[in-house]
Amino acid sequence: MDRLSAMMSFVKVVENAGFSAAARRLDLSTSVVTTHVKSLEDRLGVLLLNRNTRNVSATEIGQAYYERCIQILGEIEEANELAQSSQLKPRGVLRLNVAQAIPAVIAAPVAEFATLYPDVSLRMTVTSRMVDLIEEGFDLAVRVSPVPDSTLIVRRLVSYRMVVCGAPGYFARRGRPEHPADLVRHNCLLFYDSLWGKEWRFAGSKGEETVRVSGDLETNSVVALREAAILGQGLICAPLFMIGAELKTGQLVPVLSEFMPFEFSIDALYPNRRYVAAKVRSFIDLLAKHFHRSTSLAAGALHAA
Repeated sequence: MDRLSAMMSFVKVVENAGFSAAARRLDLSTSVVTTHVKSLEDRLGVLLLNRNTRNVSATEIGQAYYERCIQILGEIEEANELAQSSQLKPRGVLRLNVAQAIPAVIAAPVAEFATLYPDVSLRMTVTSRMVDLIEEGFDLAVRVSPVPDSTLIVRRLVSYRMVVCGAPGYFARRGRPEHPADLVRHNCLLFYDSLWGKEWRFAGSKGEETVRVSGDLETNSVVALREAAILGQGLICAPLFMIGAELKTGQLVPVLSEFMPFEFSIDALYPNRRYVAAKVRSFIDLLAKHFHRSTSLAAGALHAA
């Protein structure tokens, strides 16, 4: 028998000085309330109530037990209200995991979220790899690469394309590649945590093709790659939204664009749960709204999905 139900029945019997009145308050039968209290006394091995034909009253130990029950049941009710309120109003800590290219892209909605929901604090962790959300304690992830875990809910926020580019000074020294196959003669700077390793993907006359590239810099920092490319060290293959400003100013120049038709997506991912906390729902909705408003970021980089 549920101990909390038995405790509630006992409390109502004390407060209403009888089993029948308590049963009416709880919308239960008198026999059920009687059984609850009897099972509680049997489990504890004490007499909680004095019973006679006229009234019911708490024994000395019953009165002490009643006072503790009131405290316990009150705390449980507060806990229930807190849990329910988290479904209605964003509060608490939002633990967010993001890919390396994401922080600058979501800085504006993060700031807006902090203003709209002062009862929520955001803890953002940047990783190249996709984390195990449940195992590692994250509420939500925002990623730019396909995620194979089918147990997660995936909401596409926006689509983007990849761009191969380099600095004007680099092309002045090394020339421009006219075909993906030409990249084998170029210094290609690599993001070593890429799902595709050292292969860059292109579309050719016979469909998709990959070119194995190499260079003198491998890093898992998208910022390091961008800065190296700006300085003329080599070519990079990067999300358009990450280099939009540099393309607009001419610090970086795109090449092989006709071979890069593929669209990728920035996705919000969260565990497949029946109840999604308000803080998670609200943040995802704000991201979607932000990307929908920004049909381009930086230099025409993103297209709302």
